[in-house]
Amino acid sequence: MDSATAVGRVHQRNTPGIGSIGAQSLHLTIGMITIMHRPSSPSTRHLAVLGGMALCLGACAASPLADEKIAVADASVQRAEQSGAPQAAPVEFAAARDQLALARKANANHDGKPALDFAERADIDAKVAEATAQKQRAEKAAAEFDASMAALRTEAQRASPAVQPVQ
Repeated sequence: MDSATAVGRVHQRNTPGIGSIGAQSLHLTIGMITIMHRPSSPSTRHLAVLGGMALCLGACAASPLADEKIAVADASVQRAEQSGAPQAAPVEFAAARDQLALARKANANHDGKPALDFAERADIDAKVAEATAQKQRAEKAAAEFDASMAALRTEAQRASPAVQPVQ
């Protein structure tokens, strides 16, 4: 299927004119909109067809907003991966990667709205995965700090002689 038929149809029709003389007209249909043009010469006809094809190709272009959102989501997924999210939050991280893949696929199919939605979900899932990984690292560091403090207390009690109450 060519790009002109992917978005709309371009076809010529013989339409009845005044009396017995018929005139050719060019119809460009995109969705619910039909543009009708009655060219007077073959070169004008060619220009109208080329214009319609350019319009169709322009409609098929990828959404710049979706590209931007996908780039942001991709950066979030990379940050989450570097923070240890695949081990600390495997479910959230896998969801982020899946949503990012769906966003790229929708954008490649020129589905702007689904691409934006998938990219936003991927960004959120990646941030949750990254935050979960950071939380686990902070909890581990706090537990290690508590253990070292307890060891210091124990060592301090052993090193100091027992204090006798003064009478």
